[in-house]
Amino acid sequence: MRTKVQRALLSVYDKTGLEDFARGLTDLGVALVSSGGTARALEAAGIPVTTVEDVTGAPEILDHRVVTLHPKIHGGILADRSKQSHRDDLDEFGIVPFDLVVVGLYPFTEQPGIETIDIGGPAMIRGAAKNHAWVSVVTHVDQYAGILDELRRHDGTLGADTRRRLALDAFASTAAFDAAIVRWFQADELLPEQLVVPLERAAALRYGENPHQAAARYREKGVAPGWPDTMTQHQGKELSFINVLDGEAAWRLVSRFAEPACVIVKHANPCGVALGADAADAYRRAFACDELSAFGGVVALNRPLTVAVAEAIGTVLTEVVLAPAYEAGALELLARKKNTRLLEVEPPGPRGLELRRIDGGFLVQEADTMEVDAGDWPVVTRRAPTDAQWRDLRFAWEVGAAVSSNSIVFVIDGQAVGIGAGQQSRVHSAEIAAKKADGRAKGGACASDAFFPFRDGIDAAAAAGIAAVVQPGGSVRDDEVIAAADEHGIAMVFTGHRHFRH
Repeated sequence: MRTKVQRALLSVYDKTGLEDFARGLTDLGVALVSSGGTARALEAAGIPVTTVEDVTGAPEILDHRVVTLHPKIHGGILADRSKQSHRDDLDEFGIVPFDLVVVGLYPFTEQPGIETIDIGGPAMIRGAAKNHAWVSVVTHVDQYAGILDELRRHDGTLGADTRRRLALDAFASTAAFDAAIVRWFQADELLPEQLVVPLERAAALRYGENPHQAAARYREKGVAPGWPDTMTQHQGKELSFINVLDGEAAWRLVSRFAEPACVIVKHANPCGVALGADAADAYRRAFACDELSAFGGVVALNRPLTVAVAEAIGTVLTEVVLAPAYEAGALELLARKKNTRLLEVEPPGPRGLELRRIDGGFLVQEADTMEVDAGDWPVVTRRAPTDAQWRDLRFAWEVGAAVSSNSIVFVIDGQAVGIGAGQQSRVHSAEIAAKKADGRAKGGACASDAFFPFRDGIDAAAAAGIAAVVQPGGSVRDDEVIAAADEHGIAMVFTGHRHFRH
């Protein structure tokens, strides 16, 4: 069923597009009722409007806290015109129904405080959405054009599907507004008793981790947009589920380094990480860590992508590249690799709470964002690290925190040369790192995301030529592990903190 729009109620904080929308409604013969600043804006534009005060006979009171909370407003919104009792009430109390309700809420997210907690706005939105069989509710500026278009095409009427879609959007809008208020009240609570996370779909994805899984990317309402929303995609297919996950892992890690750096990620784990004299040097060194695994990976650089980097990447199958900027010549060179997604991205924002689905609910934790402070790391062996080894230990510790547990990372001269990830046994991670290093770790540093439970991990690192180790410590066999390091002439420091990642 289509409903004729003859009378509209407008009350919006953001006046963007209001004049054109209101003028379009009046051109269609729609009578306008408005309040406060909205009414004044329409009057200033020469658009005929009746004030809410003229309708209710009651002035705005309590510094604008009570304006629309009146039976002649809410009765006009909520009346079910299919019911005789409702029609009788309208007649008895002189209430004229509304067919269209346009409400823009206070900017609580941008200006949180008691006075921006909107009361009348959500009440009108929810009332109109509940009564969408008769009333259309508009809550976003970007809906104006579509509403006018449908009204013009259908003799001033809106269809049932449109009204239902608008009602759904309206309830989502008030839910997000209430969620922002809840978060504001919980500002000092890390893990509040009630956790409300309003999400909106930002992009459909081709599929999930596998082709038989449907997937989409959602963003959290009321928080600053992340790199997937602000990026510029210069070329390539749309991003997949795995592309976004790997891109997030690569971009967050590379952004932690102040020096020119490159990170290559495959299946959510770094397979190449390096510092360099410039972007091209960093890429070459990162790629050299594990050339086999880098095939089909995601590359992130914390410096603009230059022609020299493009020439190097051009010889390797690469799914996604993330960089803060691109030289024009680099884009031209990579244009022949049309399936490679080239993303220009902004620095990642702060990490919020992390949520992971389990049966019947979620696990929630604060993000692991602990900064490296090597000044607090005690040396527990007879030999202390050299200055160069200290630099590599700090670098290895940063990388290890981004690798799935159990993780072991071998580093030398600011370059990861062996990464062992996701093994149930720590010694097996050490053996994998040694195999990938293939003799390149001699004199280098090793980071372990958690303590060595036995000396076998130290023995494996020593066999690979590792000269310095950083690990949390805390094992019941720490003395045995320290003795093994001393036996091999390895310097070892304890952090007192672990970086499990599952």
